[in-house]
Amino acid sequence: MFRKIAFGTVASFALATAAFADGHSKDIVDIAAGNDDFETLVAAVTAADLVDTLKGDGPFTVFAPTDAAFEALPDGTVETLLKPENKDQLVSILTYHVVPGKVMSSDLTDGMMAATVQGQEVTVKIEGGAMVDEASVIQADIEASNGVIHVIDKVIMPGS
Repeated sequence: MFRKIAFGTVASFALATAAFADGHSKDIVDIAAGNDDFETLVAAVTAADLVDTLKGDGPFTVFAPTDAAFEALPDGTVETLLKPENKDQLVSILTYHVVPGKVMSSDLTDGMMAATVQGQEVTVKIEGGAMVDEASVIQADIEASNGVIHVIDKVIMPGS
């Protein structure tokens, strides 16, 4: 159902592969927790009680925003989302970054729509550089024991 794409450059793919060399033996959460660029994502997944889910069998495809992506949100957004009273909103945002199944970059096509765990769809663009909604994919195909991670440079938000 999904078809070919080339994400990023050979150099960024090589860096991603080197940075996550032991990825197949670790699940999605373990890979994220072991990378300094995902501290905010791991904190959010923990606050949303999604750790056990993302450590599950899957497979899952996670479009993982970096700490810099979270820092680009308006001041106070992350702190507000991490409050217990905003857990439902946090879960909605985080699950919008997850697609059921293992979707590798070679499976994607320009303009395709992918249903997220949250229930809405993300749009994939590959012309002029790989994007998911308005976020650029900066590293692709980081394989985990229960799926795959594609690193993105923005936090994507579900529609209302």
